[in-house]
Amino acid sequence: MTPDVPTDDYKGRIGNLIRDARKHRGLTQAQLAERLGTSQSAINRIEKGHQNLSLEMLARIGAALDSEIVALGAGPTHLRVKGPTTLSGSIDVKTSKNAGVALLCASLLNRGRTTLRKVARIEEVNRLLEVLDSIGVQTRWINAENDLEIIPPKDLDLSRIDEEAARRTRSVIMFLGPLLHRADTFELPYAGGCNLGTRTVEPHMSALRPFGLEVKATDGWYHAQLNRAIVPGRPIVLTERGDTVTENALMAAALHPGTTVIRNASSNYMVQDLCFYLQALGVEVEGIGTTTLTVTGRESIDVDVDYSPSEDPIEAMSLLAAAIVTRSEITIRRAPIEFLEIELAVLEEMGFRYDRSEEYVAANGRTRLVDITTHPSDLVAPRDKIHPMPFPGLNIDNLPFFAVIAAVAEGTTYLNDWVYDNRAIYLTELNKLGGRVSLLDPHRVQIDGPTSFTGTELVCPPALRPAVVVLLAMLASKGTSVLRSTYVIHRGYEDLAERLSDLGAEIETFRDI
Repeated sequence: MTPDVPTDDYKGRIGNLIRDARKHRGLTQAQLAERLGTSQSAINRIEKGHQNLSLEMLARIGAALDSEIVALGAGPTHLRVKGPTTLSGSIDVKTSKNAGVALLCASLLNRGRTTLRKVARIEEVNRLLEVLDSIGVQTRWINAENDLEIIPPKDLDLSRIDEEAARRTRSVIMFLGPLLHRADTFELPYAGGCNLGTRTVEPHMSALRPFGLEVKATDGWYHAQLNRAIVPGRPIVLTERGDTVTENALMAAALHPGTTVIRNASSNYMVQDLCFYLQALGVEVEGIGTTTLTVTGRESIDVDVDYSPSEDPIEAMSLLAAAIVTRSEITIRRAPIEFLEIELAVLEEMGFRYDRSEEYVAANGRTRLVDITTHPSDLVAPRDKIHPMPFPGLNIDNLPFFAVIAAVAEGTTYLNDWVYDNRAIYLTELNKLGGRVSLLDPHRVQIDGPTSFTGTELVCPPALRPAVVVLLAMLASKGTSVLRSTYVIHRGYEDLAERLSDLGAEIETFRDI
């Protein structure tokens, strides 16, 4: 006999699902109420779990939101993959996840309206929108093109911050830079997101102390206090050439009316997009693409701005890896070539064959794009180890894809993932599909190929890129594979399974009943 489960728990869960689906569709409670012919107060009760719901009403809500609410309530999403797959056709690279989240945080610098074009509609963005909404920022999806409008209030209400949403994203730490201009004291929940081991926030603190910000981390919260008498008196030298650290320093400098020099700055793709956005706000930024940024900020920013983030080089690399391991010919359109050149050079050394178009410019008017057509290739292991470096080196987030690529190459490949404490560990999940991946230490793996992948069932690794690596290996696996609990993939990719299916993959999304 099964124990009784309080019905209020189910109503609360269903209410949360309906709220999330409504926000995902860019609807207000009043707009959903109008579609259903009911009142806004009724929708409010439903979303708070204070309303009994018939199956008929659930079905109507599901239709209004184009979301299978009943299925959503059954538990986490899983993927069933039938292989081996041969892909064909063309696919456009979507805009950058990491640029999108940085620009959402940077929108807090602007008291005017920010419109971002073709924003990646992913769970990381959804969580940040929930945080922004909770502190009074108006956000709405404008159209089916994923254009997003952001209008901040005159005063933010940080006391009402959505703690649950904030803890499910690492990106909330990038609120420090813009918020130090909004409040003398404030609190942010500890960041969450990928399980990649302990990553210190000290580089962020050292980047922001010159602006008078001190942060103490206790009881699961960052407690921030600002001394406005302190301003940068000399160049800020970042102790870590990190992307988010550089972005925090840039956002702090944007509303500092003097000139700030940031040395050892990241020049990676999302940092460049942030710089272009700041320029659109009227902030002077010199040295974009280099490791020294000179920022002349403004006392206040109140402009209506329209900006298009550039395409995502990590998604482009994911698609390249999918084509390589399945020995497929596909065309990957709108690939940001300047952030893929090292990766392609390594792949060429391994025997990868491809064609690429002439360069053209992204919608931001700055980033260089190409179309890449892949060809089935016989790969060999590279002579040297593969390791990431800050841009213009091989991208840290692209390194895991070389694990599944190396698995189909002849010979032994060594990967050194020196940045994260334990991300390399998850690459050994390929062994469950027939790979030969040996963990030499927490940062280094040895991969022996070629591999004949065989389908199996496993739980999604808790880190985003290794999770996608496993999915790509399943495309090349003989038989049926099941990848369980794929939320982490939805954090960083929009409709990845569906878009791979459009190229010919056999991937079915399902939930346990």
